[in-house]
Amino acid sequence: PLDWSADGRFLLYRLLDPKTGLDLWAHSMTGDGKSFPVVNTPFEEREGQFSSDGRWVAYQSNESQRFEIYVQPFPGPGGKWQVSLNGGTQPRWRKDGKEIFYISLDNKLMAAPITLSPNGQSVEIGKATELFATRLALGPIPGILRQQYDVTPDGRRFLMNVTTEEQITTPITLILNWKPK
Repeated sequence: PLDWSADGRFLLYRLLDPKTGLDLWAHSMTGDGKSFPVVNTPFEEREGQFSSDGRWVAYQSNESQRFEIYVQPFPGPGGKWQVSLNGGTQPRWRKDGKEIFYISLDNKLMAAPITLSPNGQSVEIGKATELFATRLALGPIPGILRQQYDVTPDGRRFLMNVTTEEQITTPITLILNWKPK
């Protein structure tokens, strides 16, 4: 599981398909209780997040040969729009839906302003700006299958899984052909 829609009607989750890899699916928690694909391509889609109104999903995909952040209407139909330009992982929405946060591939928290149309037919994405460098415990490693941070509803504070101290490694000295006296 990745996220619940704010109205509690849908659970967004990832599914590993032997043919297409990781895909995003939604499960209806009401009515027929069925699951359906949200993003199902030959690429890896993961870390999906609903917008607060439940009409949009942000996610990361490697369809461009590196992970980038995309948004698309939920449950569809409609197109998709790329949010990040130089790689990104772990998207998060600001509660009002006017900004998407993500981790750049060089471990910086980025914020991209976004304007969503209510009908799901258009998106305007502004230039992403760097907020600050992070020390995420697991970094922006695309293979990590969980979020490493969260954002407050106003988008001004962040809770992050960070390392407690810089890791310093001591070199190992190896002596070969040493003969004791």
